[in-house]
Amino acid sequence: MKVLMINGCIRGTKSRSWQLAQAFLSAMEAHKPESIRLNYTRLDLADMDFKPLKGSFFEERQRLLEEGSREHPRFFYARQFAQADRILLAAPFWDLSVPAIVKLYIENISLDGITFGCNDEGMYGMCRAKDFTFFTTRGGVYGNGPLEQGARYLEALCGMFGIPEFRCICAEGIDARPEETDRIMGKALAEAREAGEHYWEA
Repeated sequence: MKVLMINGCIRGTKSRSWQLAQAFLSAMEAHKPESIRLNYTRLDLADMDFKPLKGSFFEERQRLLEEGSREHPRFFYARQFAQADRILLAAPFWDLSVPAIVKLYIENISLDGITFGCNDEGMYGMCRAKDFTFFTTRGGVYGNGPLEQGARYLEALCGMFGIPEFRCICAEGIDARPEETDRIMGKALAEAREAGEHYWEA
């Protein structure tokens, strides 16, 4: 079982989004059946150096794709994502979406022939993950309104990548209502722990 944990929290361990992920991971590990052999990988995007697609870096990518060189080392993270059985991502709500480090990662793993494909009928997913769980916190209250483009963006990408199930565990309004912060975080942490406890049942 390959579980890929993507940490897109720019405040490191101080991040409240990462606290949700940690609550989930602790429960997930504690309730893992002995029969499951876990291959766990964690990527800390703030410590990595994903480049934007431009100039010679973009041109090399296009040349490699045209040559069919999808085993090239620069496509390692795309292959890793495509081969994961289950995927987790922690990132805060940032400028109505997710931090740039997450977007750069996604830009580098979105590759025709690895994470998705195209035919006469359109695009189809090539990732084998059965689900994608997103941990996030929002200072304001956005709910399902048009300004919330973080979870929406990731859920749309799951459709593009062929990942059938998307779940968002969120603490919302933690800065807008400071007197409610502890209660809101407590509720979200409980949800994260419960999801971790039942992760292996899905």
